[in-house]
Amino acid sequence: MPDALIVLLTAMTPVGELRASIPLAVTSLDMPWPQALGLSIVGNIIPVPFILYALRTVGARIEAWENVAGRLLRWRTARIQQSWGPRVRRYGFFGIMLAVAIPLPLTGAWTGALIVWTLHEPVRRGLPAIAAGVVIAGIVVTSLTLAGIGLIRLT
Repeated sequence: MPDALIVLLTAMTPVGELRASIPLAVTSLDMPWPQALGLSIVGNIIPVPFILYALRTVGARIEAWENVAGRLLRWRTARIQQSWGPRVRRYGFFGIMLAVAIPLPLTGAWTGALIVWTLHEPVRRGLPAIAAGVVIAGIVVTSLTLAGIGLIRLT
């Protein structure tokens, strides 16, 4: 499998996203950081419109299920309502962007899409906010990856 495809697919995953694809590309695949950053941003954004569409069409049905998927989605939407709801209602576009831009677990483009759906934000505001957050997160992760490589080389 070509390295570029590995990076794209890794960036598309719901848990790893670009937090996994950039370090993988730069450290394991010896990819130049600008290429790793670009592929990771594109790969992280690709699933977002599909996630938003899927949530808008079947999200409420999945929440009604009495199985693991329904419980997981109810738990996650309740957490989003509590943690991100006030910020997004107050800051709108920038609240969504911030939720995506912070490269920590349970943040990122997939969570941003879930925030847009859970808080009934319009897609025309949510999609650009998610994209902006992905770019910021990509820059942060790339910077941290390169700084970490620099520190390892010093020792």
